[in-house]
Parts: sequence; structure tokens; C-alpha cells
Amino acid sequence: MGRIGLSQVFNGIERITMETKSVAVESSPQGGGPAGWPAAIKNYFEELKMEMRRVTWPNQKQVKATTVVVIVSVFAFAAYFFVVDFIILRGVNQIFKVLAK
Repeated sequence: MGRIGLSQVFNGIERITMETKSVAVESSPQGGGPAGWPAAIKNYFEELKMEMRRVTWPNQKQVKATTVVVIVSVFAFAAYFFVVDFIILRGVNQIFKVLAK
């Protein structure tokens, strides 16, 4: 397989950008004025309710597994940064000792 040059990548990006089409935004059926805000809020909550029904929620086993992964990762990173911080602290102290002589 040959290598792809930057000019080919940029040409692809230009082609994709030219192929995009603008989409017209529908105007609010409530009129949009101060009197239309209760209807807008009602519409928002109706759409929110519909969207929440489409969500695929994880089961309890998946939640427990990902929670364990997160907790283990947090402790692993904490230990890693503790070691790195300790090494840097020792190095800086050694530099100060050498410069203080």
C-alpha cells in the first residue's frame, strides 16, 4: 500500500466540506414571544421524555463492572502520580543540596 500525502487528505476534506448541505431550521410554532414560553417548556419536556425512552440503559452488572474499573483506575493513577511526585521531589532536593554547597 502506498502512503497518503497531506494534499490528498486536504482534498478529501475540501470534497467533504463542499458536499455538505445547509438545513433550514424550523421556526417555533409557539410564536417565540414572551407569551410562548409555557408552550416551549411543555414542548421541551415532551421531547425530553421521548428521548429518554430511546436511551439504552446499562444493566446492574454493567454498572458494577464499570464502577470497579473506574475505582481501580483512580487508585492506579493515584499510586503512579505519588511515585512520580516522590521521584521528582527527591531529584529537586538533590539539586538543591548540590547547589547549596
